[in-house]
Amino acid sequence: MPIQSPPGTLPSLPSLSPFAPSSSSSSSSSSGGLWDSVDGLHAWLDAHGAVDGREALLLRVLKLSEEIGEVAQAVIGTTGQNPRKGTTHSWDDVGAELCDVALTALVALRSLTPDAGEVFTRHVAKVAARSLGVDAGAAGQERRAAPPSR
Repeated sequence: MPIQSPPGTLPSLPSLSPFAPSSSSSSSSSSGGLWDSVDGLHAWLDAHGAVDGREALLLRVLKLSEEIGEVAQAVIGTTGQNPRKGTTHSWDDVGAELCDVALTALVALRSLTPDAGEVFTRHVAKVAARSLGVDAGAAGQERRAAPPSR
């Protein structure tokens, strides 16, 4: 469902939980094969990249900066903050660019370790415990059961 809001205002965002049920395998998840896709993209980049090894890893990490710049460009375009260009993007565009950032980060993480799914799941659980004071699974259940009011 598209996020719609008047130009120049922030959208009312749905309550999203970053906590998916964990899986014992990094290649299977409830996220529609997310880690299978990450593994496939990693393999495709390895097979078609102009460089390999350490240079490829460094370039994949640097790619995050490019993608974040595209998020900034989309936010500026959504809010019409460039008077010369006006409103050039939508909040859906911002969402798509954020997805590109997340996917780029996951592929970069996969380039560091074949256990990217497990590393990510453990890290999310640590951040949830530190920030929310509960385990990641419980936090996800709480959010699904009773989304916060805005």
